[in-house]
Parts: sequence; C-alpha cells; structure tokens
Amino acid sequence: MPYTNAAPTNAASLPDAGRRPRPAGHDSRIGLTLRGRMARLIATCVLVASAGCSSVNPRDPLEPYNRTMYGFNDAVDQNVLKPVAEGYRAVVPQIVRTGVRNFFSNIEDVWIGVNNLLQLKVGDALTDWTRFLMNTTFGIAGLYDVASEAGLDKHNEDFGQTLGWWGIPPGPYLVLPLLGPSTFRDAPAVVVDTTVSAYGVLANAVSPDNANALRFGLVGLNLVNKRAEALGATTIIDQAALDRYAFTRDAFLQRRRSLVYDGDPPREKDPDDDARLAPGTGLAGAPHRPASVDGPAAAPGGAASRKDAEPVVAGLPPVALPR
Repeated sequence: MPYTNAAPTNAASLPDAGRRPRPAGHDSRIGLTLRGRMARLIATCVLVASAGCSSVNPRDPLEPYNRTMYGFNDAVDQNVLKPVAEGYRAVVPQIVRTGVRNFFSNIEDVWIGVNNLLQLKVGDALTDWTRFLMNTTFGIAGLYDVASEAGLDKHNEDFGQTLGWWGIPPGPYLVLPLLGPSTFRDAPAVVVDTTVSAYGVLANAVSPDNANALRFGLVGLNLVNKRAEALGATTIIDQAALDRYAFTRDAFLQRRRSLVYDGDPPREKDPDDDARLAPGTGLAGAPHRPASVDGPAAAPGGAASRKDAEPVVAGLPPVALPR
C-alpha cells in the first residue's frame, strides 16, 4: 500500500458531523418569522403613536415645545427678573412705583386708541386720546391718572385683539422666548405693537442720538415695575396650581378670549352638542337645552337664530368666534 501523508479521515472530527441536515426552506422560514415580529413591533409603535396623537390638546398641539420654552422662561424669571423685581420693590417707594405705572399706562393710551379706531369703536378711541391729553397736561406727564378720576375709563386693546375682532381665530397656543404666552395670531401682532408703540416715539423725542438705548431702558423699567406688581400673583400660582404650565395656559387663553369680546364672550360649544340624537332633540332621558344660555332655543331643524350663529359684541358687527 503506497504511503501518503494524508491524515485518516475521522467523521467525528468534521464540524457538521452528527448534525441533522437542514430541511429545505429552513432559512426562509426564519426570515419570515423575523419579518413577522418586526411587523408586529412596527404595528405596536403605530398604535401607541396614534393613541398619543388622539390625546393632544387641540388648543395646544405644540405642548412639548411649549413646556420646554415655559421652563426656560421660568428659569430666567426665577433667577434674573424676580430677584431684580424684589430688590426694586424693596428700594422704590409705592408712590413712585404707582407714578411709573401711570406714566407707561398713559403713553400706551395712544396705541390703544388706534386699535379701538381699527375696531370701529370711535367713541372709545376718542376717550383714549382724551385721557392721554388730560393726563399728559394736568397729570404731570402722566404720573397722575386724573382722567380716571374725571370718569374716563381706561381701555385695554392691542393689535392681536384687533385681529380677533375682525374674525381671525387665535390658532394654537404658543410660548415665546422671554415674552411668554401667546398664540399664532398674537405672536405676529406683538411685532406690530412693539414697532409702532409710543416708546420709540418718546425716545426719539427725548434723545434722537440715543433713541434705541433709551427705548430699551423704558421697556426694561416698565417690565421690572410690572413684575414687581405681580409678585403676589405668582406666589398664589405657585401655591395653588398643581400644573403651573396648564394653569398659566388656560388662564391666558380665557383672558384673551374675554378681551377680544370686551368682557362678554359668547358661550363656548358644549361637548354634549355633538351627542345629540337628532337636531332639536335632547339626549335620551335628558331635557333639551337652548342653543344659547341667554338667547332663544334653537329653531326647528337645528337652525339657530342669527344672534346665536354670529355673536354680536356690545354694539359691534358680528365677528367669527375664535377657536
């Protein structure tokens, strides 16, 4: 027998020795199993995401961003603005703080009157401008509010309210950096209010060469003075609100809606209205309620009166209900 260097073949030493041969289609079945598990995982993620989307507050669809920005603004307030306001209140006497508040309130009456005129409230606009002239002359540049003592009421208007008066809805809630709560409608209006405010006119009249510095100084003084007056209110919020963000958001939206309708907003839509069995009929076993709290009941067939369909605000033309 010829000699050879080849080692004897040992079946036990082979890697696949003793193993069952893989059935046909084995690898394909593993692939199908993995794909099935991945499909179930994706379906589960989609269901979870859908459930999360269904719970989004329609007035605050940007809540994750808004909460983050609210936290940033709150940190700036707690670490910068609030300490400055506390020191300001401790040093500046109450009579001086009242004079500062009256001074800025007086120059704001000019732009308030413009917004009242844009809302076709001519009488209110004339009242605002009369207040400005009276307080500027007899009130020593507005340090004393003699106009209120004379019976001329103070109004609160801005360009955001003007847009709302003309039927532009507020849109989603939005927290602006450093400026705080707003909406998609009010955020651009803040730019208009700031651009044409009386601060710039006053700064240019006093010192044209340093108008920008003087303007920012006036804005800063007004901000610190207002923050000092609000110290007690923020303390109440800290003690009473379980969710300070939600409390601030709901209070802001409610107040803005009230301001747009001059303190007399129409009744908001009742969630039960969508559960009516038929137009003009109430829920099973429940009496039918009128379409408006103070107005007449809905007409037959579910058609509401013109007054209910388009709310009228104290002598103003009908405007669209902001949502």
